[in-house]
Amino acid sequence: MSVLKSLQHCRRLGSTDIPLSVLGLGGSGYGDVYGKHDKKQSISAVRYALDRNINYIDTGYWYGQGSSETFLGEALRGVQRDKFFIATKVCRYEQDVKRMFDFSAGSVVENAEKSLRRLQLDHVDLLQIHDVEFAPSVEFLVNNTLPALHRLQQRGLCRYVGITGYPLQTLKDVVVGCEKNSLRLDTVLSYARLTLHDSSLIKDFEFYKSRGIAVINACALGMGLLTTHCTLQDWHPAGVELKTACSKAARYCLEHGVDLARLAVNYSANFSEVTTTLVSMMDKTTVERNIEAICNPLTDKEQQVKEYIIQNFFEPLEHKDWENKEVIDYWNEMKKYSQDATCTNNVCSV
Repeated sequence: MSVLKSLQHCRRLGSTDIPLSVLGLGGSGYGDVYGKHDKKQSISAVRYALDRNINYIDTGYWYGQGSSETFLGEALRGVQRDKFFIATKVCRYEQDVKRMFDFSAGSVVENAEKSLRRLQLDHVDLLQIHDVEFAPSVEFLVNNTLPALHRLQQRGLCRYVGITGYPLQTLKDVVVGCEKNSLRLDTVLSYARLTLHDSSLIKDFEFYKSRGIAVINACALGMGLLTTHCTLQDWHPAGVELKTACSKAARYCLEHGVDLARLAVNYSANFSEVTTTLVSMMDKTTVERNIEAICNPLTDKEQQVKEYIIQNFFEPLEHKDWENKEVIDYWNEMKKYSQDATCTNNVCSV
């Protein structure tokens, strides 16, 4: 079976009949989150992925402060609209901590419309709240933010509504809050929680399945942790213990001639409970390599290496994640402005 044909086996989006590829294009790299990308190569990668039946594309303003959306607007120009399913995000915006988040209804509407202009589209398939753990409260989200998304849905600017975030319990709390307020939620995007070093998302599969909510899995490579040379950006929130374990795993794989990234993508994408797994792919070679990682089973040697690094480097870890670290850091930074600023809805004016 060829790689091209193997990706025709898609998974449904939650309770809908929409077939989506098990591998999706993550848009953070197009915003230079992992370093400067080559625009020409990246456009080729997007078109190459579409030709190989990868039809899910994820982006958001936060990735390069609009540059990922702008790039995709150009890369997708002229592509038949029903050939791709595209998701973007609202509520997380600028690098400046005082203007990083805005969960207000007015901001949702204004910025969703701006996203559409950057993407050169009249609607997105999925509109998501970016990183719900930074919101003032679950109550604020269900009383203000989510109703605004639903109004955009009623206007035809998005087909489905979802949330994203890192803390698993917070995601479930928002789902329960929606249920109490009779608000429909179609998708939940979790990132770096279904990886070789942290598979804690597994325990929540039934929670979402029973509600017909699609699970989207991002960051199969742990935002760079699970790559051959474990090259990380300065902003990576993982602790020293986890970074050290991943470095050891990368070195072990290198010594045994095994690609750690292939092990990671193969692992994350093979859970049928997940609709799609998002990976940043900046060139055609990376697209092909990730397709191959999903479609071709691990060899006996690769399987042995995977089991070894999990048992010897990851299972013994006391801290396999960075739960709440970024939230605590954010609010500590915000407190610095409390004396000189008025803050509402996570927006400060000094």
